[in-house]
Amino acid sequence: MDVLPAFLDYLTRERRMATKTVEAYGSDLSFFLAFLRVHMGAEPSPALLADVRARDIRAYLAERRREGLSDATVARILSSIKALYRWLDRAHGVGNAEVGYLQGPRRPQRLPRPVSIDAAKDLISEAENEPDQEPWIGARDAAVLSLLYGGGLRISEALSLTGADVPAPERLRIKGKGGKVRIVPLIPAVRDAIHVYADICPWALTRDKPLFRGAKGGALNPRLIQGLMQRMRAYLGLPDTATPHALRHAFATHLLANGADLRAIQTLLGHASLSTTQVYTGIDSSRLREVHAAAHPRA
Repeated sequence: MDVLPAFLDYLTRERRMATKTVEAYGSDLSFFLAFLRVHMGAEPSPALLADVRARDIRAYLAERRREGLSDATVARILSSIKALYRWLDRAHGVGNAEVGYLQGPRRPQRLPRPVSIDAAKDLISEAENEPDQEPWIGARDAAVLSLLYGGGLRISEALSLTGADVPAPERLRIKGKGGKVRIVPLIPAVRDAIHVYADICPWALTRDKPLFRGAKGGALNPRLIQGLMQRMRAYLGLPDTATPHALRHAFATHLLANGADLRAIQTLLGHASLSTTQVYTGIDSSRLREVHAAAHPRA
Protein backbone atom coordinates (compact mmCIF):
# COMPACT_ATOMS: atom_id res chain seq x y z
CA MET A 1 0.00 0.00 0.00
CA ASP A 2 1.26 3.47 -0.88
CA VAL A 3 0.58 5.06 2.50
CA LEU A 4 0.45 8.78 1.76
CA PRO A 5 -1.94 8.75 -1.26
CA ALA A 6 -4.27 6.38 0.63
CA PHE A 7 -4.31 8.64 3.69
CA LEU A 8 -4.93 11.79 1.65
CA ASP A 9 -7.75 10.03 -0.20
CA TYR A 10 -9.30 9.18 3.18
CA LEU A 11 -9.10 12.83 4.27
CA THR A 12 -10.73 13.94 1.03
CA ARG A 13 -13.43 11.32 0.60
CA GLU A 14 -14.37 10.31 4.13
CA ARG A 15 -13.36 13.28 6.27
CA ARG A 16 -14.35 15.71 3.49
CA MET A 17 -11.58 18.11 4.42
CA ALA A 18 -10.94 21.24 2.40
CA THR A 19 -8.47 20.97 -0.46
CA LYS A 20 -5.94 23.30 1.17
CA THR A 21 -6.09 21.32 4.42
CA VAL A 22 -5.41 18.07 2.58
CA GLU A 23 -2.54 19.74 0.73
CA ALA A 24 -1.05 20.86 4.06
CA TYR A 25 -1.20 17.29 5.40
CA GLY A 26 0.39 16.06 2.18
CA SER A 27 3.24 18.54 2.44
CA ASP A 28 3.98 17.78 6.10
CA LEU A 29 3.88 14.01 5.65
CA SER A 30 5.81 13.85 2.38
CA PHE A 31 8.82 15.41 4.13
CA PHE A 32 8.40 13.05 7.08
CA LEU A 33 8.24 9.94 4.89
CA ALA A 34 11.24 11.13 2.89
CA PHE A 35 13.17 11.46 6.15
CA LEU A 36 12.18 7.92 7.18
CA ARG A 37 13.27 6.60 3.79
CA VAL A 38 16.82 7.75 4.55
CA HIS A 39 16.75 7.37 8.33
CA MET A 40 15.35 3.81 8.31
CA GLY A 41 16.97 2.74 5.04
CA ALA A 42 13.75 1.41 3.55
CA GLU A 43 10.49 2.45 1.90
CA PRO A 44 8.02 3.64 4.58
CA SER A 45 5.47 0.82 4.36
CA PRO A 46 2.83 0.21 7.06
CA ALA A 47 5.12 -2.43 8.60
CA LEU A 48 8.03 -0.01 8.77
CA LEU A 49 5.84 2.74 10.23
CA ALA A 50 4.80 0.32 12.97
CA ASP A 51 8.47 -0.06 13.93
CA VAL A 52 9.20 3.67 14.10
CA ARG A 53 10.15 4.70 17.62
CA ALA A 54 9.50 7.96 19.39
CA ARG A 55 13.22 8.80 19.21
CA ASP A 56 13.03 8.56 15.39
CA ILE A 57 10.24 11.12 15.24
CA ARG A 58 12.04 13.35 17.74
CA ALA A 59 15.10 13.20 15.48
CA TYR A 60 12.96 14.31 12.54
CA LEU A 61 11.37 17.18 14.47
CA ALA A 62 14.80 18.29 15.70
CA GLU A 63 16.02 18.36 12.11
CA ARG A 64 13.08 20.51 11.04
CA ARG A 65 13.63 22.83 14.00
CA ARG A 66 17.24 23.34 12.92
CA GLU A 67 15.82 24.60 9.62
CA GLY A 68 14.37 27.50 11.58
CA LEU A 69 10.76 26.33 11.85
CA SER A 70 8.67 27.88 14.61
CA ASP A 71 7.18 26.00 17.55
CA ALA A 72 3.75 26.36 15.98
CA THR A 73 4.92 24.75 12.72
CA VAL A 74 6.70 21.90 14.52
CA ALA A 75 3.55 21.27 16.59
CA ARG A 76 1.48 21.18 13.39
CA ILE A 77 3.86 18.68 11.78
CA LEU A 78 3.63 16.39 14.82
CA SER A 79 -0.16 16.69 14.69
CA SER A 80 -0.09 15.56 11.04
CA ILE A 81 2.10 12.57 11.93
CA LYS A 82 -0.23 11.56 14.76
CA ALA A 83 -3.24 11.82 12.43
CA LEU A 84 -1.52 9.47 9.98
CA TYR A 85 -0.88 6.92 12.72
CA ARG A 86 -4.46 7.12 14.03
CA TRP A 87 -5.70 6.34 10.53
CA LEU A 88 -3.24 3.46 10.14
CA ASP A 89 -4.44 1.99 13.44
CA ARG A 90 -8.16 2.30 12.67
CA ALA A 91 -8.11 1.40 8.99
CA HIS A 92 -5.28 -1.15 8.85
CA GLY A 93 -4.61 -2.31 12.40
CA VAL A 94 -1.12 -0.80 12.36
CA GLY A 95 -0.66 0.41 15.92
CA ASN A 96 2.23 2.38 17.39
CA ALA A 97 1.71 3.30 21.02
CA GLU A 98 4.88 5.39 21.26
CA VAL A 99 3.64 7.93 18.74
CA GLY A 100 0.49 8.68 20.72
CA TYR A 101 2.49 9.75 23.76
CA LEU A 102 4.67 12.22 21.91
CA GLN A 103 4.11 15.86 22.84
CA GLY A 104 5.06 18.84 20.74
CA PRO A 105 5.96 22.37 21.86
CA ARG A 106 3.20 24.29 23.54
CA ARG A 107 1.52 26.78 21.28
CA PRO A 108 0.39 30.01 22.94
CA GLN A 109 -3.33 30.52 22.54
CA ARG A 110 -4.07 33.54 20.39
CA LEU A 111 -7.37 35.16 21.19
CA PRO A 112 -9.53 36.39 18.30
CA ARG A 113 -9.53 40.15 17.89
CA PRO A 114 -13.05 41.28 17.10
CA VAL A 115 -14.08 44.82 16.32
CA SER A 116 -16.45 46.62 18.69
CA ILE A 117 -20.18 46.94 18.06
CA ASP A 118 -19.80 50.59 17.09
CA ALA A 119 -16.87 49.82 14.80
CA ALA A 120 -18.83 47.06 13.04
CA LYS A 121 -21.73 49.44 12.42
CA ASP A 122 -19.39 52.17 11.21
CA LEU A 123 -17.58 49.81 8.83
CA ILE A 124 -20.84 48.75 7.17
CA SER A 125 -22.14 52.32 6.97
CA GLU A 126 -18.90 53.73 5.54
CA ALA A 127 -18.62 50.91 3.01
CA GLU A 128 -22.07 51.73 1.71
CA ASN A 129 -21.28 55.42 1.40
CA GLU A 130 -17.66 55.30 0.26
CA PRO A 131 -16.92 58.39 -1.90
CA ASP A 132 -16.44 58.08 -5.66
CA GLN A 133 -18.10 54.68 -5.67
CA GLU A 134 -21.07 53.63 -7.75
CA PRO A 135 -24.16 53.16 -5.55
CA TRP A 136 -24.56 49.47 -6.44
CA ILE A 137 -20.95 48.74 -5.44
CA GLY A 138 -21.45 50.50 -2.12
CA ALA A 139 -24.62 48.47 -1.56
CA ARG A 140 -22.74 45.28 -2.51
CA ASP A 141 -19.93 45.96 -0.06
CA ALA A 142 -22.37 46.78 2.73
CA ALA A 143 -24.26 43.54 2.06
CA VAL A 144 -21.08 41.45 2.20
CA LEU A 145 -19.92 43.04 5.47
CA SER A 146 -23.43 42.62 6.88
CA LEU A 147 -23.24 38.88 6.21
CA LEU A 148 -19.88 38.65 7.97
CA TYR A 149 -21.04 40.54 11.07
CA GLY A 150 -24.76 39.76 11.10
CA GLY A 151 -24.48 36.11 10.06
CA GLY A 152 -21.00 35.12 11.19
CA LEU A 153 -20.03 33.96 7.71
CA ARG A 154 -16.49 33.50 6.48
CA ILE A 155 -15.73 35.73 3.51
CA SER A 156 -15.49 32.66 1.24
CA GLU A 157 -18.95 31.58 2.39
CA ALA A 158 -20.48 35.00 1.72
CA LEU A 159 -18.97 35.10 -1.77
CA SER A 160 -20.19 31.57 -2.51
CA LEU A 161 -23.83 32.72 -2.50
CA THR A 162 -25.66 32.77 -5.82
CA GLY A 163 -28.69 34.44 -7.31
CA ALA A 164 -30.71 31.53 -5.92
CA ASP A 165 -30.28 33.15 -2.48
CA VAL A 166 -32.40 36.16 -3.53
CA PRO A 167 -34.80 37.05 -2.04
CA ALA A 168 -32.70 36.41 1.06
CA PRO A 169 -34.29 33.70 3.22
CA GLU A 170 -34.74 33.92 6.97
CA ARG A 171 -32.66 30.75 7.26
CA LEU A 172 -29.68 30.56 4.91
CA ARG A 173 -28.12 27.22 4.00
CA ILE A 174 -24.33 27.52 4.01
CA LYS A 175 -21.73 24.99 2.89
CA GLY A 176 -18.66 25.68 4.99
CA LYS A 177 -15.24 24.19 5.58
CA GLY A 178 -14.86 20.54 4.67
CA GLY A 179 -18.24 20.57 2.92
CA LYS A 180 -20.12 20.81 6.24
CA VAL A 181 -23.59 22.31 5.84
CA ARG A 182 -25.17 24.54 8.45
CA ILE A 183 -28.25 26.75 8.68
CA VAL A 184 -27.64 30.43 9.48
CA PRO A 185 -30.55 32.66 10.52
CA LEU A 186 -30.48 36.03 8.79
CA ILE A 187 -31.68 39.00 10.80
CA PRO A 188 -33.81 41.61 8.97
CA ALA A 189 -30.91 44.11 8.69
CA VAL A 190 -28.83 41.57 6.76
CA ARG A 191 -31.70 40.56 4.49
CA ASP A 192 -32.47 44.23 3.80
CA ALA A 193 -28.85 44.90 2.86
CA ILE A 194 -28.89 42.00 0.39
CA HIS A 195 -32.17 43.15 -1.15
CA VAL A 196 -30.94 46.75 -1.57
CA TYR A 197 -27.91 45.46 -3.43
CA ALA A 198 -29.89 42.97 -5.54
CA ASP A 199 -32.41 45.63 -6.58
CA ILE A 200 -29.77 47.97 -8.05
CA CYS A 201 -27.10 45.52 -9.22
CA PRO A 202 -26.68 46.07 -12.99
CA TRP A 203 -25.99 42.37 -13.65
CA ALA A 204 -28.58 39.61 -13.95
CA LEU A 205 -28.46 37.64 -10.72
CA THR A 206 -29.39 34.24 -12.12
CA ARG A 207 -29.63 31.15 -9.93
CA ASP A 208 -26.41 29.59 -11.22
CA LYS A 209 -24.26 32.74 -11.07
CA PRO A 210 -22.51 34.43 -8.11
CA LEU A 211 -24.65 36.81 -6.11
CA PHE A 212 -21.84 39.28 -5.51
CA ARG A 213 -20.27 40.66 -8.67
CA GLY A 214 -17.18 42.64 -9.54
CA ALA A 215 -17.29 45.86 -11.54
CA LYS A 216 -17.17 43.92 -14.84
CA GLY A 217 -19.78 41.36 -13.85
CA GLY A 218 -17.54 38.48 -12.81
CA ALA A 219 -17.43 36.87 -9.38
CA LEU A 220 -16.36 39.31 -6.67
CA ASN A 221 -12.73 38.76 -5.67
CA PRO A 222 -12.24 38.50 -1.88
CA ARG A 223 -9.18 40.72 -2.19
CA LEU A 224 -11.49 43.62 -3.04
CA ILE A 225 -13.25 43.18 0.31
CA GLN A 226 -9.90 42.94 2.08
CA GLY A 227 -8.83 46.16 0.36
CA LEU A 228 -12.11 47.79 1.36
CA MET A 229 -11.49 46.91 5.00
CA GLN A 230 -7.98 48.31 4.76
CA ARG A 231 -9.34 51.65 3.51
CA MET A 232 -12.14 51.71 6.06
CA ARG A 233 -9.93 50.97 9.06
CA ALA A 234 -7.53 53.74 7.99
CA TYR A 235 -10.42 56.18 7.68
CA LEU A 236 -12.02 55.10 10.98
CA GLY A 237 -8.74 54.82 12.90
CA LEU A 238 -9.11 51.09 13.56
CA PRO A 239 -6.16 48.72 14.16
CA ASP A 240 -4.69 46.40 11.52
CA THR A 241 -6.59 43.53 13.15
CA ALA A 242 -9.84 44.98 11.75
CA THR A 243 -10.03 42.49 8.89
CA PRO A 244 -13.05 40.84 7.26
CA HIS A 245 -12.58 37.87 9.61
CA ALA A 246 -12.67 40.23 12.61
CA LEU A 247 -16.34 40.83 11.77
CA ARG A 248 -17.00 37.08 12.12
CA HIS A 249 -15.14 37.17 15.45
CA ALA A 250 -17.30 40.12 16.47
CA PHE A 251 -20.46 38.16 15.59
CA ALA A 252 -19.48 35.39 18.03
CA THR A 253 -18.09 37.66 20.73
CA HIS A 254 -21.08 39.99 20.82
CA LEU A 255 -23.52 37.07 20.93
CA LEU A 256 -21.61 35.54 23.83
CA ALA A 257 -21.43 38.86 25.68
CA ASN A 258 -25.21 39.13 25.44
CA GLY A 259 -25.81 35.72 26.96
CA ALA A 260 -25.95 33.41 23.93
CA ASP A 261 -25.28 29.73 24.56
CA LEU A 262 -21.81 28.54 23.54
CA ARG A 263 -23.21 25.46 21.81
CA ALA A 264 -25.54 27.63 19.74
CA ILE A 265 -22.62 29.84 18.71
CA GLN A 266 -20.65 26.72 17.74
CA THR A 267 -23.50 25.68 15.45
CA LEU A 268 -23.87 29.14 13.94
CA LEU A 269 -20.15 29.38 13.19
CA GLY A 270 -19.93 25.85 11.81
CA HIS A 271 -17.16 24.76 14.19
CA ALA A 272 -16.64 21.01 14.29
CA SER A 273 -15.39 21.14 17.89
CA LEU A 274 -16.66 23.12 20.85
CA SER A 275 -13.06 23.74 21.90
CA THR A 276 -12.65 25.93 18.81
CA THR A 277 -15.60 28.07 19.89
CA GLN A 278 -14.48 28.24 23.52
CA VAL A 279 -11.65 30.57 22.56
CA TYR A 280 -14.21 33.38 22.55
CA THR A 281 -14.79 32.92 26.28
CA GLY A 282 -11.32 34.35 26.90
CA ILE A 283 -12.25 37.69 25.37
CA ASP A 284 -14.89 38.84 27.83
CA SER A 285 -14.19 37.07 31.10
CA SER A 286 -15.82 39.87 33.11
CA ARG A 287 -19.10 39.28 31.32
CA LEU A 288 -18.84 35.55 32.01
CA ARG A 289 -18.34 36.24 35.71
CA GLU A 290 -21.50 38.34 35.70
CA VAL A 291 -23.47 35.55 33.99
CA HIS A 292 -22.11 33.01 36.49
CA ALA A 293 -23.02 35.19 39.46
CA ALA A 294 -26.52 35.80 38.13
CA ALA A 295 -27.28 32.22 37.13
CA HIS A 296 -25.60 30.01 39.75
CA PRO A 297 -28.10 28.78 42.40
CA ARG A 298 -25.62 29.50 45.23
CA ALA A 299 -24.59 32.92 43.95
